[in-house]
Order: sequence, then structure tokens, then C-alpha cells
Amino acid sequence: MENQLIVYNSLTRKKEVFKPMVEGHVGMYVCGPTVYSDVHLGNCMTFVAFDVIYRYLKYLGYKVRYVRNITDVGHLEGDSDIGAEDKISKKARLERLEPMEVVQHYTNGFHKMMQTFNTLSPSIEPRATGHIIEQIDMVQQILDNGFAYEQNGSVYFDTLKFAKAHKNYGQLSGRVIDDLMVETRDDLKNQNEKRHPSDFAIWIKADPEHLMRWESPWSIGFPGWHLECSAMSTKYLGKTFDIHGGGNDLKFPHHENEIAQNVGCCNSAPANYWLHTNMLLMNGKKMSKSDGNSITPQQLFSGDSEHITKGYSPMVNRFFMLQSHYRSTLDLTDAALQAAEKGYRRLMEANKVLQAMQHPGNEASNDLDKEINTLIQEAHDKMNDDFNAPNALAKLFELVNKINGLHDKHLSFNDITTSTLDALKKCFHDFIFDIFGLLEENAGSNGNGTLDGLMQLIIDIRKDARDNKNWATSDKIRDTLKELDIQLKDGKEGTSWVKK
Repeated sequence: MENQLIVYNSLTRKKEVFKPMVEGHVGMYVCGPTVYSDVHLGNCMTFVAFDVIYRYLKYLGYKVRYVRNITDVGHLEGDSDIGAEDKISKKARLERLEPMEVVQHYTNGFHKMMQTFNTLSPSIEPRATGHIIEQIDMVQQILDNGFAYEQNGSVYFDTLKFAKAHKNYGQLSGRVIDDLMVETRDDLKNQNEKRHPSDFAIWIKADPEHLMRWESPWSIGFPGWHLECSAMSTKYLGKTFDIHGGGNDLKFPHHENEIAQNVGCCNSAPANYWLHTNMLLMNGKKMSKSDGNSITPQQLFSGDSEHITKGYSPMVNRFFMLQSHYRSTLDLTDAALQAAEKGYRRLMEANKVLQAMQHPGNEASNDLDKEINTLIQEAHDKMNDDFNAPNALAKLFELVNKINGLHDKHLSFNDITTSTLDALKKCFHDFIFDIFGLLEENAGSNGNGTLDGLMQLIIDIRKDARDNKNWATSDKIRDTLKELDIQLKDGKEGTSWVKK
């Protein structure tokens, strides 16, 4: 099976054949969370999307070094300049905690949420505070190369000088210097220290009351937000690596300034391919706490929100996130979640039925055999087309119809070969568990096996009743389960159940 991976490169705005710098190896950096509050659902969607990308690269046989940072210093209110306390210091001051208490609490929460969504851990998860020396070195190198200047203890990146030397400044975001001037806030403190409004701080002199501070050649202060990713990606992946990823909202100023810093320091762009995820909407609008149009992951699981009629399990939510291509917006609605729940259960039930199938041994191949093999190939082709999970999933559901047809005997095993059935089993296992990262969840949302055990007990009691010709008990079990939207399916391999 040929696997030529095509990716959409945000930098060039076109699809390109993926060619890693070192054959068989991939270096990927993804901007991680700023740990001053609980991770929000939009972040979860981004990290699930890159988890699928990471999983698929590994599935294709690449040895992947996946670096995802923890921002635990320097992320300023406004995310663009100095003049306001960084988010972690502000939270620590408000709650009378040490900044690292805030960091540890929300880092633990982030990790727990990533486990809940069954995302794989990155290869390396560096923290900004653990790489202050590397960041100071990078600032010094940018100064030495003439693309930064020091003013009153702070160091600023000289965007005009850089743009004159490197004409492609602004290529990623599509903005030019005039646009950058407009984007810059004029009411920020120390704005008059800059030579140009679009310049940005790479080292910031700390006010006396600022909680997070380090000694440097220029002042006691802290690094700029954009600098940390440049320093850590360079340290662990080299001056140039394969993939840099993050949310679409990071293109400007964060990623644009990362590129400028890397070129200004190392004279080379950091990544060959830039991948960006789109945003999560709710009820057709951007999520907003102030407008009341928001929901937390915990509320989504528990159902404790006016926006949904009930809770939805983590795997149903992960399946829901697969419904949209990573570069497209995804609209979270109660109806869409209900549809995702049904789709998830239908897929998992089909896989359960498929894996239990035994081929009778007839080796005739006809149109059905060819259709199944074509759909298997098309599922892989869709994933090779810029990690198009929803289109690959659609092909799996076409195969679900074939599986159900074989199970219900509307289709005949005589029309497929043993090798095709084996390929179908492998395809479903690989896509569901290895690529999409879904887990078997029982119809209950706890996913701890209790409900499955209870259902097996009920199925056994019903079987005993039927063996003893106690039809009244057997019918009562079936009818009661039907009222609870639980359907029993009797087959040669035994009785299975599914929540409608």
C-alpha cells in the first residue's frame, strides 16, 4: 500500500508532498498551554488534532520526536507586549500563591485532561522556566546579529531592520509592516522605548513587584513570550526541523515573531512545514465567557450546562472532534454531539462484530471483495491527504454497512476472501485505536467496565431463561432494555448489546 503523505503548509498556503529532513524521522514542535487556568475546550481540540497527526506519522513508520512546551512564564495580558503583568504572576498574586504553585496545579490539570481524551504524551515537554539560559543566549545572539536593541534594561526585536534584510517577514500571517503598526496597541507602558511600534520585546525588565524574574546581562527581568518557543524548539529539534504546529490564532503575532527570532538568531527558518488548527465554535458562534456562549470540558462530560441536554463521554467528544478536518471550524451543538454519540457507538459495535467474524474458508473474490479493498485503500488515501480524518471516517462507515450486511447475512462471506476479511479487521483496529485514538467505552459515560459487566450478567440471565423456556422473563428483559434504548443482538457468536 503506497503512502505518499500530502500536507497543507500554512507558510506557502498550498499542499505539498511531505519530505522529512532525515528519512524515516520527523521533528515536530507544537505550542503547548499557558498554565494559569484550566485548559479550555478549544485547546483540547487543537491537542487532539495534533495527537491524531502524531499517531498517523507513527503509523506510517516515522520515528517522531514530538516536542510540546509548557508556557509557565512571560505570557503577557494581551499576548503582544509589555505593560501588564504576565498571566501566571497575576494569578499567583490574586490567589496569594507562589507562581510555581499556580503552574503545577494547572499543569497537573492539563495532563489529566489530555489523559481523559486519550492523547499520547509528547516525546519532550519542556518548560519555559527551565530554559532561561537558552533564552538569554538567543537574545544575545540576536543582538550580536544586529536585529535587536537594548533600551532601559529591556531588549526589543528590530522589525524594520529585519524586514529590510529579510523580505519574507510577514509571510506566515500575510501581514506587512504597516499592518503590524496598526495591530500594535499604543496604550502600553514603555511603548516610547521602541524605535518602531511593531517592534516586540524579547527580554523584559521586571518591575519591582513582578514575581517571576531572572538575572540577565541587561536587567533583572523575564523573557518575551515568543522567545521561549524559539529557544526550546531549537534546543531539542535543531535550527530547522520538519513541522511546527499550533492553533490558527497563534499565526500572528506568536508564530510570525518566532520565525523572525529564529532567522535573526540562527539565520534559518525554524520549520519547513507549518500546520494550524482552526477554532471551535458553539451554536454557530465564537465561544465567549462574557456572552455566556461557552462550556468547559468538565461540563461537557457531566451535562451541567444549559447548552446541552445531557453529558457526553470523553470518547464521544473525541469522536465528535474527528468530524471536522483540523483546518476547518467545528460547531459544537447538542444535536451534533448526539449524532456523534450514535456514530461512535455504531462504529465500535461494528468493530466488535467484525473482530468476532470467522471466514468459512471459501476463497471466491468478486465485486464485494473488490469494493471492500477499494474502501480500505480510500480510507488510507484520505488520511494521506493532509490528515483528513473526517473523510477517512466516512470510508469506515461505508465499510460498516458491509460489516453489518455480512453479519445480517444480506451479504455473503462466499463473496470475499479470507485475506480481505483479515485486511478489514486490521483496517478497523488500526484506524479506531492506533490512528484516531479512540477507546472502547461502555454505553455508560464512566468507561470503567462496570456497565459492561452488568450487561453481561443480564445477557447470561436472559440466556438461562431462554434455555429453560422461561419466555416471560426473557421477554421482560428484552422489553425493559428496549425502553432504556439498549438493543440486544443475537448472532452465531452470541449476544451483543448496543446503546441506541
